[in-house]
Amino acid sequence: MSAITELGYVTIGVSDIAAWDDFARQILGVEVVRPEDSSIRYLRMDYWHHRIKLVEDASDDVLVTGLRVAGVLEFRDMAKRLGDAGVAVRIGSQAEARARQVLEVMFLEDPNGYAIEIFHGPLVQYNLPFLPGRRMHGGFKTVAGGFGHMMQNRRASFDDIHAFYTLLGLRGGVEYIIPLPHLPEPVELMFLHCNERQHTLAFGGPAEKRVNHIMFEVERIEDVGLAYDLVKQAGIPVIIEPGSHANDQMYSFYLKNPSGFMSEIGWGGRQPTGQSEYYQGDAFGHAPVMSNMKGFMVPA
Repeated sequence: MSAITELGYVTIGVSDIAAWDDFARQILGVEVVRPEDSSIRYLRMDYWHHRIKLVEDASDDVLVTGLRVAGVLEFRDMAKRLGDAGVAVRIGSQAEARARQVLEVMFLEDPNGYAIEIFHGPLVQYNLPFLPGRRMHGGFKTVAGGFGHMMQNRRASFDDIHAFYTLLGLRGGVEYIIPLPHLPEPVELMFLHCNERQHTLAFGGPAEKRVNHIMFEVERIEDVGLAYDLVKQAGIPVIIEPGSHANDQMYSFYLKNPSGFMSEIGWGGRQPTGQSEYYQGDAFGHAPVMSNMKGFMVPA
């Protein structure tokens, strides 16, 4: 059965593209490419043409999730399976595919109403090695697990979300049931995987924005510490202090990006266990900075 192989790219609408220029280079350490259209930026992390596309847009939110399938046969099979299941799918034109730097693309929505693009054949630029925006000890870990993971705030039920993404070939379920002192009921978080990364997509509780956070995994632990120092020096709000997750065992911290949602920088994530289990807290650390948590897990 054809299945999604990775989180290939995302498109983010940003209200302050100049602020993102500096943040992407000096904090995240990604390469920023400026096309002729000054309202667009491409962020590179490896040989791909881009992993993140920034477009000027007042939403300050993720606009599109790009999910990859292996090739043309898997693309055709996925389109048929979705159509047979009653999912509305539109196959993109060649011009639409080329605009995304892929061979083919299809357009659909998940049960939350979130825009998804399923594609195959990304443009890989081996003639243009990745050039980090600042000094780094290593690079980003993208080869076996896609460019990272993303947690989104759900607008549909977990059952509907799980059924839809199972159709795409992802596996997983609820992995955290976290009691929080300011909420009457524990918070449930769902995690879904499709490759060697412990999770590719995750879903939390309802919120104003589509996206909760996007995670960037680095190859060396030193780059987590370096990024943390740069964040503190720049006066950027840290939302969650360094620590280790229970599910993917990633050592990471969370910060606020120029669009007001979280970026996570991490190292050392494990592969999926292949079996269901859940947790009520992390292994260590990850203390929330309560004064900066407004609008995340604390009501604004």
